[in-house]
Amino acid sequence: MATDTIAAIATPPGIGGVGIVRVSGRSVTEIAQGILGQTPRARLASVTVFKAADGRFIDQGLALYFPGPKSYTGEDVLELQGHGGPVVMDLLLQRCLELGARLARPGEFTERAFLNGKLDLAQAEAVADLIESSTALAARLAGRSLQGVFSKRIADLIERLIQLRMYVEATLDFPDEEIDLLTESSVRADLLQILESTRQILSEAHHGQLIREGLAVVIAGAPNVGKSSLINALSGEDTAIVTAIPGTTRDLLKVDMQVGGLPIRILDTAGLRHSEDPVEREGIRRAHGALAQADLVLWVYDARLGPDPSIAATLPAGCPVTRIRNKIDLLGESARISDSGPMTEIALSASHGEGLDLLRDHLKARAGHGSGADQEGAFIARRRHIDALNRGLSHLETARENLEGHLGAELVAEELHLAQRMLSEITGQFTPDDLLGRIFSGFCIGK
Repeated sequence: MATDTIAAIATPPGIGGVGIVRVSGRSVTEIAQGILGQTPRARLASVTVFKAADGRFIDQGLALYFPGPKSYTGEDVLELQGHGGPVVMDLLLQRCLELGARLARPGEFTERAFLNGKLDLAQAEAVADLIESSTALAARLAGRSLQGVFSKRIADLIERLIQLRMYVEATLDFPDEEIDLLTESSVRADLLQILESTRQILSEAHHGQLIREGLAVVIAGAPNVGKSSLINALSGEDTAIVTAIPGTTRDLLKVDMQVGGLPIRILDTAGLRHSEDPVEREGIRRAHGALAQADLVLWVYDARLGPDPSIAATLPAGCPVTRIRNKIDLLGESARISDSGPMTEIALSASHGEGLDLLRDHLKARAGHGSGADQEGAFIARRRHIDALNRGLSHLETARENLEGHLGAELVAEELHLAQRMLSEITGQFTPDDLLGRIFSGFCIGK
């Protein structure tokens, strides 16, 4: 439990109509007395003068006092809302520091809210995600996580896991009762249901992560097949250089855009071919690195030539690939999308814009749009949540294998315990020593 008092400017740097200095901790009432000459009435905005140590005028504005534990941090909180000039805000902050506060670290107000039980860890992260949302959909899903939608799903899963652990561990604590765990069909049924629920939450978390971070799409293919034309057509800007000379693109070109309200980052890469040019070879090496990190690869080829089998061998295993049959205008073909083969194929003309709507709809579908991403129970998620769910799922799978292999209740119980520990990392019930520092250091100061 923190015993000191922290202060920070809670509004962005620069000039604005209003600026806010936030203070939290045990010395809030003393700081209020030093700046305002009184402690404001609880939860009632009051117009007052902010004074320096010698009584001189700093600013005039609103003061809000929230006694703990009914405050954002769970501690006494004071907010001083003045005119939003950087000099005024700095003078007001310095006055708070003179009166015993220290400058808050990034995210420290929210960290104290977590430590004081006002938010769990997933909700605390949702605060930052809401602030940083790049789309309306991401903001809505972050709001749901902040309200506890994701946390409740995890809490319900952990509760079911605890109930199963209680039964399994009873066979170890009371061996005289002769409960044969390995022949209990209800244990297996409960474990299978927990496994299915975990997989479902993991799938939804993947969608939440894509909405938070954006779909990473890499455009790949041989030189001169229209990759740069495609990225220009999608972005609506002349972002990439387009010429008839093969090998024009030699470095990664990144473009951030929104498709149907979903953030998408598209990377145009160097044409994949053998080259003796050292600059082009470096571009090709970087292209392969980008392919390894992609959520989706758009494999572009010239409709007149067909897909090059040598390109297929360079694409990353396990990553979804969509074939883009470009330049159909040169063959007089119509735009279409086909899912009949081993991968989706979209026939289009990047230079004429024909078929781009099919591609946009496809990208939205890959990011989860239209498959429940914006339903009431959807939530925002981070990579660490997915990592914890994957580790928990792995231990649950091992528990199932131990159960079905009749390897003993002790091994089943241990795997269930480890699965619960992994899932508890999400909400912070179990927290590795360095996790909080990594999470809250990414917040803005004053939040």
